Amino acid sequence: MKIVQILPELNEGGVERGTIELARELIVKGFESIVISNGGKLVKQLLQEGSLHIKLDMCSKNPLTAPQRIIKLKQVLKELNPNILHVRSRVPAWLVYFANKTLKIPIVSTVHGFNSVNFYSRIMTKADRVICVSGAIKRYIQKHYNTKPNKIRIIPRGIDLEKFNPKNIDLDFIESFKKQYALENRFIVTTVGRITQLKDLETFIKSIAILQVNNKKTIGLIVGGVREDKKEYFNSLKNLIKTLDANVIFTGSQTNVAEIYSLSDVVTSCSKKPESFGRSVAEALAMNTPVIATNHGGVLDIIEEKINGFFVKIEDEKEFAKKIIEAKKLKFDGYSYVKEKFSLEQMVEKTISVYKELS
Repeated sequence: MKIVQILPELNEGGVERGTIELARELIVKGFESIVISNGGKLVKQLLQEGSLHIKLDMCSKNPLTAPQRIIKLKQVLKELNPNILHVRSRVPAWLVYFANKTLKIPIVSTVHGFNSVNFYSRIMTKADRVICVSGAIKRYIQKHYNTKPNKIRIIPRGIDLEKFNPKNIDLDFIESFKKQYALENRFIVTTVGRITQLKDLETFIKSIAILQVNNKKTIGLIVGGVREDKKEYFNSLKNLIKTLDANVIFTGSQTNVAEIYSLSDVVTSCSKKPESFGRSVAEALAMNTPVIATNHGGVLDIIEEKINGFFVKIEDEKEFAKKIIEAKKLKFDGYSYVKEKFSLEQMVEKTISVYKELS
């Protein structure tokens, strides 16, 4: 079976990582895997792991260039003649919708987020099968688009349990990382993800400042890259840290995320907007690190309150600080929990089952 996944680009982000991981596992299971995108830093990994990459502009929202891009995409799809097209974002979904009108290749979409409710977003529900990454996403599209239940499949994002395994961590990296950022004998609170307003990093910074009052060893880590269009926001966060005299460090984007979860005492997710799934939450739990998260979205399916973490109201830094202290006391087998409910293996098997329904 030949599978084509289509997304805007292959840079940092949960959608991109999910695409790369699925592509790798498809190859392992004997499928032919092709990804169409505008390229990015993850292309090299994709190629090394056996997939084919075709570079086309799947990013631009410019309607003037859309007809030309649709024609090019149609030519590529006709030559490839795949069994399934799997779209992972709205621009690719629209381009595929028009390019595929006469080809009639079965289409699978994955709704990764709580997109604004409008005609433009509706395209993600027009596929032959619609994968939702959480129960919250399923309820969302049913409420706003009346998507037929028989088209929907809930498939949580899969966690790579080879990578996110407490037994497989790189101890040398942890040692060097701790030295680099002076983390020895510190109470380490971490948040992971791209630097954006939706992550509400202000609340994270304020909670660290509160914790420092009674525990001078507290340190906050913000692990994630900064896009050019977020530089102004990034600078505002640095100013807030300076104003509060908070001990918070920006580490930038990191490859060894599993190790960073492992060396952290507590991980937080302060998102203002509901997370569609909460991949960083599940990854942290797999490393047996407790998580504090805002009480909405896909994380409601992941955290077991008072067992492996806590929920907090949006923008409540005092409650975040309080729950961070409580969470440090939690002891649990997060790896086994994530293996049972959110493994990469179960994601791959369920996704392949959807492909087979349509082939």
